[in-house]
Amino acid sequence: MSHKVIVPIGPYHPLQEEPEFFQLYVEGEKVVDIDIIIGYNHRGIEKLAESKHFDQVPYLVERICGICSSSHPYAYVLAVEDLFGGEKNVVPERALYIRTIIDELQRIHSHLLWLGLAGHFIGYNTVWMWAWKYREPVLDCFEMVTGNRNNYAMYKVGGVRRDIKDEDIPVLKKTLDELVPALDMFKGAVMDDPVIQARLKKIGVLTRQQVIDWCVVGPTARASGVNIDIRRDEPYGVADRIDWNVIVEKEGDIFAKTVVRIMEMYESVSMIRQSLEKLPRGEIDSNIKDIPPGEGIGRVEAPRGECIHYIKSDGTNRPIRHKIRAPSFMNVASDKVAAVGGTISDATITLAAVDPCYCCTERVTVLEKSTNKKILNGWDLIRLSQEKTQKLKEGLGV
Repeated sequence: MSHKVIVPIGPYHPLQEEPEFFQLYVEGEKVVDIDIIIGYNHRGIEKLAESKHFDQVPYLVERICGICSSSHPYAYVLAVEDLFGGEKNVVPERALYIRTIIDELQRIHSHLLWLGLAGHFIGYNTVWMWAWKYREPVLDCFEMVTGNRNNYAMYKVGGVRRDIKDEDIPVLKKTLDELVPALDMFKGAVMDDPVIQARLKKIGVLTRQQVIDWCVVGPTARASGVNIDIRRDEPYGVADRIDWNVIVEKEGDIFAKTVVRIMEMYESVSMIRQSLEKLPRGEIDSNIKDIPPGEGIGRVEAPRGECIHYIKSDGTNRPIRHKIRAPSFMNVASDKVAAVGGTISDATITLAAVDPCYCCTERVTVLEKSTNKKILNGWDLIRLSQEKTQKLKEGLGV
């Protein structure tokens, strides 16, 4: 007779970068069910944005995630520019190319970070060291162009804040040229290594229909044969002016997710090269001063998938509503099916395979345990936060 045992992963776990809680129900070594509990990182970004000037919000939202800190401010400025009829109506040509260059550099560094962690998770620490070694020059490029290795402070409504200097372009091209052999090495290490294939193939499988049913996005969806990519389906920047391909695999396992991310880095290298070659002269900012009333939506293809920002304006200099939906909020839920049926050891890498960012998903609900009835609403949480802040101020003598 089988007997279910509960195995907790989290809220703090050495194999997950941020606090979360997965409660596995196992029979022997087999996972038969899983409960996913998030909400340990609620930071109130959306509410804070309503107290910021439209030009201050990009600095705030790029701190939602330190890894894809280009995606959130980019989606935000696209949402505001939607009030003007779209990005192309208000952003200078040169700024459009710079936006794409920064966004694709971010994709490379994010995928390399995930690849290194994936190697570490399965005990292949050589891949970890390699991936993070070759990620360093990419971060150096960010520092050269923007002044920061993360949180680049580049995006603003109507353009970008910093130009790419002529003397920086050869350095960017040289870094890309040196990165391609490294990508070739990673591709060979993954594609040809029988141990990696045995560890990742047919593990954590999401079928195409499951991806659709659970509204999965990004590389996780493309690894299951779902051909979606916002850069192509609703182009922004100069994605519609350069040649590139959407990478799609069909197997839906962790191996396919790895292949998609490695091959996407080749496409990003190509997109950056083309953007640098075509980079026009001209202004980088249209100096927008006034924001019209209305509602706007910005969508970008973050490294983890579709990132959405919604803005509502009443014509003043602050948004009256700012709503964010990060890709991890969609992808993490798919672990409900991907992790079930595998072993406990498979579950940990399956949870990591969607490249989760739990800080991005910031949501919280407080329930009465015995009845599952909500006992605190949004305004209650704001009140509690304000009361705690006041106590902290009093304690500091502020």
